[in-house]
Amino acid sequence: MNKSMLIGGVLGAAVAIAGGGIAGYKMLEEPKYAEVVAVTPVTERIETPREECHQEQVTRRKPAKDQHQVVGTVLGAVAGGLLGDALGGGGSNKGAKIAGAAAGGYAGNKTQEKMQQGATYTTTETVCKTVTDVSERTVGFDVDYRIGDKAGRVRMDHDPGDVIPLRDGQLVLASAPAVQ
Repeated sequence: MNKSMLIGGVLGAAVAIAGGGIAGYKMLEEPKYAEVVAVTPVTERIETPREECHQEQVTRRKPAKDQHQVVGTVLGAVAGGLLGDALGGGGSNKGAKIAGAAAGGYAGNKTQEKMQQGATYTTTETVCKTVTDVSERTVGFDVDYRIGDKAGRVRMDHDPGDVIPLRDGQLVLASAPAVQ
């Protein structure tokens, strides 16, 4: 065998072994996890409208059967006319009859009006209003981490706990598969 070839082979083997040793040392030195410094939940506000109804007692005025109080006016006028006739001495004293009828008609009208205003009924009505239910939903987590002396922040879909795994110096952000 040639001496040069032997030296070349030995040097090549030495370089390969040294390169493997350096690579192995780097793998041992490279961190496997990022330290989690803080985790802040990120939430969104959800507003859901809904209708809320309840029964309520309501008092209403009865509709007037005689809106113009004709019956009260006529009865008051007749009574006032008779009273005017009696006070006027009867007979041909038309002024007393007319004044009594006018005053009686007015009084009868107002009396019937007050009676109609006081006529009420009570009923139950359904009263509804829209109310809004508010809730919050977590949409992710802002995670502050540190790899050695380098700090960073990332948003994740889950709370990673105390550490985030690293692969080839990069964060592994995927959720861990569910254990069944």
